[in-house]
This record gives sequence, structure tokens and C-alpha cells, in this order.
Amino acid sequence: MKTVDFKNFNTDWYYPGNKVKLLLWFIVGRIFLNTYLPIPVSLKLTILRLFGGKIGKGIMIKPKVNIKYPWFLEIKDYVWVGEKVWIDNFVMVTLESNVCISQEAMLLTGNHNYRKTSFDLMPAEIYIKQGAWIGAKTVVCPGVTVGENAILTVGSIATKDMETAGIYQGNPAILIKKRIID
Repeated sequence: MKTVDFKNFNTDWYYPGNKVKLLLWFIVGRIFLNTYLPIPVSLKLTILRLFGGKIGKGIMIKPKVNIKYPWFLEIKDYVWVGEKVWIDNFVMVTLESNVCISQEAMLLTGNHNYRKTSFDLMPAEIYIKQGAWIGAKTVVCPGVTVGENAILTVGSIATKDMETAGIYQGNPAILIKKRIID
């Protein structure tokens, strides 16, 4: 029987940016975003823009948010990013307007090919459409598109695309009903 052999694991093909930029972001991100220090949101947004993030207006970023690479992040207008959210973006994550990412949610753009002994990295983009709500302590997996006004309920894990106005629950998350907005 074959088994995973990490000596063959190789990400030389993956280039998120030069080493100086990565080191600088690691330091600045920890000081200004991934902290409980009372940093003004306007300063957080300015820093994200300086590091290449496409950042809209009216955004709230709560304390202790972890963003792997802001240059792979687009946040449109009036988005809420809750406390301890982890945006693990090896590749692009897009949050359309009026999206809510609740506390301790994880947006994960990387996975591994478990069928290969080399356990290859497999990054895939995440796209969260207008008005969607990603609940507390949830996980959105690589390659998932969350439909407009969809909801991922507390503690659920989205492994597949979520349809417009769908309310999803469980692990893996399944459609339980439709969202109606009065």
C-alpha cells in the first residue's frame, strides 16, 4: 500500500510574492490586523490597500482578523468581517457588497490532493456574493461560490457551491430552506 511521502511535497510552482513583501506583511498584519489592540478601522483598511487589497467603502474589520495575503483579497462596499475571522487566501477571495463574515469563520482557499503520495497543494478561489451571511465558526472550503443572500449557519462547512438565497446547515452543509427577506 502506498502512503503519503512529504519528502516529495513541493510548492516551488506557487509564488505569492517576493520575500520582502511577505515578511513585511507578516509583521504589519500581526501588529495592525491580527491583534486586540484598538486599531482604528480606517487604518486597517488603509494598510490593506497599501498591500494591494481591493477594498471598498463602509467596511468593518473587527479585532484579531488573520488575512494571509491582502493582494489576493477584494472586499466590496459595506462588508462586516467579524472577530477572529481567518481568510487563508493562497489565491483570490472576493467578498461582494453587504456580506457578513461572522466571528471565527474560516475562508480556506487551499487543500491537498490526498490521492497523491506527494500531497500536492490545490488552491482554489472563493467568491461570496452580495448579501450573503457566513455564520460564526463556519468553514468555506476552496473553490466554493456562495450565492447572493445565501446563509451558512453557525458551525457549518460549505464544501460545494451554495445557491442564491439558500440557507445551508451541517457538515457538509446542505440546503435546508430558502431565505426570504421582507
